[in-house]
Amino acid sequence: MVRHIQEESDMGLWSFMKGAGKSLFGGEAHAGEAPKEEALKAELKELGLDDSGVDLAVEGDKVIVKGKAVDAETKEKIILAVGNVDGVASVETEDDADTSDATFHTVEKGDTLWAIAEKTLGNGSKYQAIFEANKPMLKHPDKIYPGQVLRIPKA
Repeated sequence: MVRHIQEESDMGLWSFMKGAGKSLFGGEAHAGEAPKEEALKAELKELGLDDSGVDLAVEGDKVIVKGKAVDAETKEKIILAVGNVDGVASVETEDDADTSDATFHTVEKGDTLWAIAEKTLGNGSKYQAIFEANKPMLKHPDKIYPGQVLRIPKA
C-alpha cells in the first residue's frame, strides 16, 4: 500500500517507487532522473487530464502539486500520473481538502487487478472498477507493473 502521510492539516505527501514508472525521456540516458515540469504537464495533457487550476513544481525527486483541481478524482489522477513516472519518489500536495476517500495500492510482483480487487474490495470481479478508476493512465487491465501506484475506488 502506498503511504499517504499527512504532514500538516493542509498538506499531503504520497510516496512512489523512484525507479519504477513511465520514462518521459524516451531512453536510458536519464533513467532515474526526475523530469521537468514541462514534461510532466505534457504527460497530463497526453493523458487528457484537466490540469486547469493546477501548477507543478519539481524539487529533486519530489513533485509538488499546487492549486485546486476540477474535482477530487481528477486531483488524485494527476497525483498518480506524475508520481508513476520514472525518477519521481514522492508527490506533495499543497491542499489535501479536495481528495476523496479513495485508497491507493502499490502493485507488487505477481499482482493482477483481479487479485488487487479481491484484496482491497473483497471481490475479484470488481477489478473493472479499479481499471476505470485508473483511466487514462491504464490502457488495459493486464498492463500493470511492480511499483505502480493505483487508485482504489471506495467499495
